[in-house]
Amino acid sequence: MNETTCPFCRIAAGTLPADLVATEASWIAFRDLHPQAPVHVLIVPRRHLVSAVELENDPALAGTLLAAVARVARREGLAERGYRIVSNVGHEGGQTVPHLHFHLLGGRPLHWPPG
Repeated sequence: MNETTCPFCRIAAGTLPADLVATEASWIAFRDLHPQAPVHVLIVPRRHLVSAVELENDPALAGTLLAAVARVARREGLAERGYRIVSNVGHEGGQTVPHLHFHLLGGRPLHWPPG
């Protein structure tokens, strides 16, 4: 998958519609099409990276993305109640779209283990 076929790259470029929550120069946040909680937002870097493994080479982007998660959580009313951040890596980790993304889940009690 590359930037022209990746659905998250297409959303970031504005060529594929999404329910946008927030956007910044280096990232975009939008609602998940198949929510697993009342609030389920994906935070995605605009630059195509396959997974969180690639953040090892870009710690500044890692910090930017975690700050974005916190900002979106506050906007969604989750900061005081609590929320979960998930980033699946690879097939066995449950990653279905090979573009780095963080799931922000909240709005109900979340149990452990997740599955």
